[in-house]
Amino acid sequence: MGNTPETQMTAKLSSNLAWVLLVTAGLLEIVWSVSMKASQGFTKAHFTSVTLVGAALSFWLLGLALRQLPVGTAYAVWTGIGAVGATILGIVFFGESLTVARVSCIALIVCGILGLKLLGESAA
Repeated sequence: MGNTPETQMTAKLSSNLAWVLLVTAGLLEIVWSVSMKASQGFTKAHFTSVTLVGAALSFWLLGLALRQLPVGTAYAVWTGIGAVGATILGIVFFGESLTVARVSCIALIVCGILGLKLLGESAA
């Protein structure tokens, strides 16, 4: 087979799909973490259900993305998306603190996620 244009295109499509799966898994991590907070210690059934389904789907999609992406990169991006999203929604829905230090740290996480994506592409 070798390094034909067809295999390069297939690898690129697989990589792009893996990144879509990873971002979706990260978004679902936000869903399950925020719904876990809203479940009030798993005492509210509807939020508990959302937590369990969201977590299962998030882990499944992460597992699929790991078929193509390096584990360190994928895990860092997955947790980064979850951390940033959960922080933002915690501020919006739960009245958690919004400080310059917190925003700065979230910005660093976003820079790290973007760096891993961009450096991962150039290293491949």
